[in-house]
Amino acid sequence: MRDQISKYTGKLLADRSACVDGIAFAAQDDVLIAAGAPELAALAGATLSRLNSLALVAARPSLPFADFLIARAGQGEECIVPQDTETRTFLHDIPFLRRKDLAGDAAPILARLLGNRKGVIVEGVGIVAVGAITVEQSFINYSSVFHSTFVKYLQDVLVDGFLLPGEREAFDSFRQEWLRPLSASGLDFVGALSLEKEEILAEIERVGRYTVERGLVDSFFGNISAVAGERIYISQTAASLDELKGCIDPVPADNSSTTGITASSELLAHRKIYEQTGARVILHGHPKFSVVMSMLCDKKAECAIKDCWKDCPHVRELGGTPVVAGEIGAGGLAKRVPPVIGASGSAIVYGHGVFTLGREGFGEAFAAMVDVENFCREEYFRRLGSTNGSKSDC
Repeated sequence: MRDQISKYTGKLLADRSACVDGIAFAAQDDVLIAAGAPELAALAGATLSRLNSLALVAARPSLPFADFLIARAGQGEECIVPQDTETRTFLHDIPFLRRKDLAGDAAPILARLLGNRKGVIVEGVGIVAVGAITVEQSFINYSSVFHSTFVKYLQDVLVDGFLLPGEREAFDSFRQEWLRPLSASGLDFVGALSLEKEEILAEIERVGRYTVERGLVDSFFGNISAVAGERIYISQTAASLDELKGCIDPVPADNSSTTGITASSELLAHRKIYEQTGARVILHGHPKFSVVMSMLCDKKAECAIKDCWKDCPHVRELGGTPVVAGEIGAGGLAKRVPPVIGASGSAIVYGHGVFTLGREGFGEAFAAMVDVENFCREEYFRRLGSTNGSKSDC
């Protein structure tokens, strides 16, 4: 168990979602274990002891966005409701505790909230997330809350500007110090992927790691595949893209067997893309600026559609990449993405993420995803600059 705690502490540091001195885990082994930053470890242990779960992480995010969302929330509000797909599907909403409500022992309140939700934000403390049966699940739920608050905060700033003292300065620090240039430079790819199983598996594993290392996907989300003859090699559902060894399923392209039962929930979308484009590989990630920009629509005020994320029939564009709506899994996504991705080699799904393809290998698909995310990042800051980023004088 301590090895698991060490592993996922390392992952939080590697993806820069938590502060170096602000991470603690608690886990049930023969006895309850709490390790990490002392105050957070005490909180994690006290909270987990009240839950019927195996693990819990309490960590201070590397960015102040979650606290800003609480400070910007109206009086009487008790949760944040982001509109990205990860929140809709896995979190529903994110409860929070304000600093003023933290008098005394916070563990009983946290345990009550975590009995119904996977993560909670505690103002001035951090994100607390639970794992029902593994330490990994607590890491995944923390990452999902971090991703969702990142996306929600950037959306809100673009719409409403900076509203709080010190907010603009913190945002400038995020832009200048936390964000890093994104590129595919320094990465090695097989040029034209062969039909050899071992080469395909090795390349999928390598590119999965690249996708995580370059911040194009968070926690265990995203998927990746390659087609060879009548077989699709695709990452398994809930597999971490940086740990794909043994987690890639060979599935008949014609769906003639049940070997795809553990495959990614996006298998149908991958199959349809291959059928309609003749591509060799597909990469799907959740780069944050692409998710943010996909949810911005100039027609919302005059549009009668309420559930834009799944019901919008329109195809918009961001830098030449089509943006479509569609439910994940076997829903609308598998119908909406394949017809539009062939021309540009990329497609963005509303509030969800980016699909890219390669005609010969993953180098093309990876570069395309980097290009999409860089355009969306530049477009975000261009739009923010045009509004001066503020609707107040603070």
